[in-house]
Amino acid sequence: MIRIGQIPAILLLLAAVAPAAERKLGKPLTAGAPVSLQALYANADSKVGKTVQVQGKVVEVCEMAGCWMNLTDDKGNLLRIKVDDGVIEFPKDSVGKTAIAEGILEKRQMTREQLIEQSKEEAQESGRKFNPASIKSGKTVYQIAGTGAAILD
Repeated sequence: MIRIGQIPAILLLLAAVAPAAERKLGKPLTAGAPVSLQALYANADSKVGKTVQVQGKVVEVCEMAGCWMNLTDDKGNLLRIKVDDGVIEFPKDSVGKTAIAEGILEKRQMTREQLIEQSKEEAQESGRKFNPASIKSGKTVYQIAGTGAAILD
């Protein structure tokens, strides 16, 4: 028999062994198990235009509207998950947490000028300084046009 005085201890124990909470955003995830960013980049060109699901650590979220988040892995790979404003709002307190995201993989060839403009806008949104001289040339950029995500608490 459980005594009234034991209830707080039991609840605390249950909370400690309960699985991590998950905040679901957007449409339900449907692509099965997520792949690592490293695995995605190893085959990125063959996945362009297809639905992919990835998992990584959230390192940055759009401060203005929560319309994008950047994921990374332990190998230093970085991938942006981008949505149209208002479709999904990635929580700003997600930084440092693990996320699973799904959507269509896009590939964009960006000029130096486009990268400077994008970086300037991002720096302004997040209150960082930006030096245009830090961008030497254009590059190929992959990102996911996000449809759904889960933030693991």
